[in-house]
Amino acid sequence: MFDHDDLPSEHALRYLKAHLRNVPDFPKPGILFKDITPLLADPRAFHITLDLLAQRFIGEHIDVVVGVESRGFIFGGALAARLNASFVPVRKPGKLPAKADRVAYALEYGEAELEMHLDSIPNGASVLIVDDLLATGGTAAAAAQLTQRQGGKVSGFAFVVELDFLGGRQRLAETPAARGARVYSIVHLSAGE
Repeated sequence: MFDHDDLPSEHALRYLKAHLRNVPDFPKPGILFKDITPLLADPRAFHITLDLLAQRFIGEHIDVVVGVESRGFIFGGALAARLNASFVPVRKPGKLPAKADRVAYALEYGEAELEMHLDSIPNGASVLIVDDLLATGGTAAAAAQLTQRQGGKVSGFAFVVELDFLGGRQRLAETPAARGARVYSIVHLSAGE
């Protein structure tokens, strides 16, 4: 048996890292934003990313992929199709047309809220939460809380990039709605990268 976290080759990781762009002082001064749009603009990089995400979760019986607004939609929808799972968007307040549940949470640079439709996840469904980046874990933890309140079980989290120095993985491990869920990130970055 192989360790799924060892799947990306060094060549693939270098290629994907080369397609990430640092944007200083966005969305506010002092924040160094990791921009994935160059990765999305390169078909090969985007394809490699989706392959690595799908490969990790094939055979794990994922019923629902939850994508977090907005970049989580890009990867989550494509991943749901590859895993033959349904796709559920988690959105900012006021964006969903039907009755929704809402949760407030803290970000590394402020506060925010997320919503999910009340009828979006079947009771007992195995759920994979997808986003582009894991920083402090607040957004992913909020998505897990919404998933649990809908009756789903968070089986895993998938991220393209993880900022290891911000402790998001640990926060998810300590989040009751996410307890026991595996966290998979393709690219790991340390402070200053």
